[in-house]
Amino acid sequence: MSQPLLLKGFEVELYTGRADGTVVGCSAEAAAALEGFVTEPDCRNLEYTTPPAASYTEQLQLLLEPRLRLRHWLADRELTLLPGSTLSTGDSHRFERSNPDNPYHAYIEATYGTRVVTASVHINLGLTDMEALFAACRLVRCEAALLLALSASSPFLDGAATGAHSQRWLQFPLTPEQVPLFESHQHYVRWVEEQLELGTMQNVRHLWTSVRPNGDDRPHDLNRLEIRICDLIADPLLLLAITAFAELRIQQLLSDPKAHDPLHASTLSLEQLAELADANDRAAARSSLDAELRHWRGGEPLRARHWLATELEALAPLAQQLGMERWLAPLRGVLQAGNQAQQWISAHAAGTAVAPLIAAGAAAMAQRESELMALLATDGAAPLG
Repeated sequence: MSQPLLLKGFEVELYTGRADGTVVGCSAEAAAALEGFVTEPDCRNLEYTTPPAASYTEQLQLLLEPRLRLRHWLADRELTLLPGSTLSTGDSHRFERSNPDNPYHAYIEATYGTRVVTASVHINLGLTDMEALFAACRLVRCEAALLLALSASSPFLDGAATGAHSQRWLQFPLTPEQVPLFESHQHYVRWVEEQLELGTMQNVRHLWTSVRPNGDDRPHDLNRLEIRICDLIADPLLLLAITAFAELRIQQLLSDPKAHDPLHASTLSLEQLAELADANDRAAARSSLDAELRHWRGGEPLRARHWLATELEALAPLAQQLGMERWLAPLRGVLQAGNQAQQWISAHAAGTAVAPLIAAGAAAMAQRESELMALLATDGAAPLG
């Protein structure tokens, strides 16, 4: 008998700006005016979250509805939403505080500067059994580079190409600098308490890594896995496809932990696996789908694109069993045509400047949302599950 689908939810960070691609901050005003939106330390991006729901169709609706409200509010100010995960058109040399009186924001600015002024999407997947949660954390941590390879969308900074596919992941200050693969919930609790004593974490939220356990009273009360490595994924269907891929890998793990938990299925130690995962993440940030990664099972090298294609083929029977094939479909297109970063890099190399690329991406983003809203309003939503 198959596992039920996991509860899932998203934290989506977005840049606001003008239709020509210029970033313009307004998060404090937007958050004050619109229910469900919150500020980031810098006013140029803002965040909304979707409540937990297992249904992919329901999550599509939950992703789109807040954006529709936000777009109406922005339109009155001749502003829109911008794609990408870094300050593609500038200015990364100054911090624009959303709340000058917030002491934690002051700490963030003083400690990290604009390295943290990025936009991304965090994927939360519900797991309440602690053994299963930490096994899933180990597996997804070891395969997080694949999710970044699919989602990379930040090749630019301050109007220029950086040479990376995910500049966001290369510049974002991972905190603490080294995070182990946790052997158990007890290991995680001891480690977090130690970091708080050492001051390498300012609070229980100050764990900025590719994948982390999450819950209402960390480190003790946990109920979900949070994937933090993905760049902003502008197309909601692609976001759901990447989520489906991660969920299917976790479903495989739940069905056969011995075969899919790196603690049991790898020839490498947990220390070696942590080093491998971090190195893979950096490689994916530089070259995304073309990156040479090392597989967690034995350390053998392989291209991210090949690893993904192999996993998708292996997941096909389970995807069919769970009725999730349609949600995975966009990943084939990414493997064939390249991710957002690769498409932008190609266009930029052919002579298109950064600002027009971001402007065109902003228009495409709005158009895609309109298409999906129209689909959900008709019987066309039925084929989506």
